[in-house]
Amino acid sequence: MKEAMRRANTSQPLEKEGSRTRRMRVKHCSICTQRIWFEPLTVLDPEDAPEPRRSWTLCKHCYNALVTELKRSKVHSPLRVRVAVGLVAAERWPLAYPTRLHMYVNDRRWIAILGFGFFIFMIVHLVFLVLIAGIIK
Repeated sequence: MKEAMRRANTSQPLEKEGSRTRRMRVKHCSICTQRIWFEPLTVLDPEDAPEPRRSWTLCKHCYNALVTELKRSKVHSPLRVRVAVGLVAAERWPLAYPTRLHMYVNDRRWIAILGFGFFIFMIVHLVFLVLIAGIIK
């Protein structure tokens, strides 16, 4: 497992052409999609895995779950890392099992978007009516 894991930088500098400002880009976990602030762990497919070789950037929680899954596995094939990542992703992916809280937050987000859309729609029509009233007068 050590040959498949390496440490990566948490942020990558992005430079715009002609700009003096530099932005840092925060990485996200490939499984749970949470931000990784400190020391993301990159897991690579073994050398003898079939093409295309994959790599995953993981947070510490997902990495620990992956290591536990790899220790549980008795099969030592080149695809065992991919299978273990798939099993961990089936458990830890945020949209795998929708919870009431997640559905509630999603519904609240849509309600806010619809309310904002109706408000903008109302303002545009109000301005349109005022312009028509000003032209007629």
